[in-house]
Amino acid sequence: MINQVYQLVSPRQFEVTYKDKSIMSDKVIVRPTHLSICAADQRYYTGTRGKKAMREKLPMSLIHEGVGEVVFDPTNTYENGTKVVMVPNIQTEDDDIIAENYLRSSKFRSSGYDGFMQDYVFLTADRLVELPKDINMNVAAFTELVTIAVHALSRLEPKAHIRREKFGVWGDGNLGFITSLFVKKLYPESEVILFGKTDYKMNHFSFVDKAIKIDEIPEDLTIDHAIECAGGKGSQYAVDQIIDHINPEGFVSLLGVSEYPIEVNTRMVLEKGLTLQGSSRSGVKDFQRTIDIYKEHPEIVEYLSTLIGEIHEVSNLGEVIEAFENDLTSSWGKTVIDWKM
Repeated sequence: MINQVYQLVSPRQFEVTYKDKSIMSDKVIVRPTHLSICAADQRYYTGTRGKKAMREKLPMSLIHEGVGEVVFDPTNTYENGTKVVMVPNIQTEDDDIIAENYLRSSKFRSSGYDGFMQDYVFLTADRLVELPKDINMNVAAFTELVTIAVHALSRLEPKAHIRREKFGVWGDGNLGFITSLFVKKLYPESEVILFGKTDYKMNHFSFVDKAIKIDEIPEDLTIDHAIECAGGKGSQYAVDQIIDHINPEGFVSLLGVSEYPIEVNTRMVLEKGLTLQGSSRSGVKDFQRTIDIYKEHPEIVEYLSTLIGEIHEVSNLGEVIEAFENDLTSSWGKTVIDWKM
């Protein structure tokens, strides 16, 4: 069959390409229904990813956050019409030590490999996780972002010491919102403190125990463990504050992506005996655990619905560009694309 793939060919310019795909294979065919724009997609769209990366990776279909419906499954794993979340990480080898999202051999959609902006996406059955039938698909669209927080917490659980009276989360953006929410749900007896800088964003964090502006942190405030979700230039300031306020032998989970190296006060890291761990992306296990948490705590999906910034119904490339442009000026939440191509 001929599949239409919508690729970014240069900054702010998409073109349709046609790829011949065989249905006589082990690939499950999924029709995307709802997609979500990520900051990484925007760096490609605006051309700010860097000339070398743009030259090497384009043309490329964008979007790695998405859900859809199964239209054909030769493996008989899923019935036609089953709602699924698509896993963008493509594992090419197994390793007993290194997780699939850290293997250098793995491929990642919308990062050098075509993403979900296609009429149909062809995936192996193990790259799909079934969604609850009644889930809000606009929320489900950005499940991949949620799995990043779940993955980081899964790595924290066996390594952080068991004194977990206070968690600090730095960053009042989308990832900070999701991470704070899941920390509070997974550790309901713990105090969760958000550290942010923008009042109207911090007002959305109704589920945390405290919300403190980063320039108003009491000198004597301490936490047991911390999660950095600031990213960019804010990463350095967040890490500095974390090191100042975390108790000795605390665990620091680093999630914010910075395009440039940041300075770290290693003297105090050593003096306090801190553990710093970076986490990036996620794997199938994290997607499955995320869906299980959705089912166990359905109120989480309700909270996540407040992250929906705009919903754009898209049926042509002009509307795709409009969605990306509007997302650039959105002050809060995730832009969801109702994919009608």
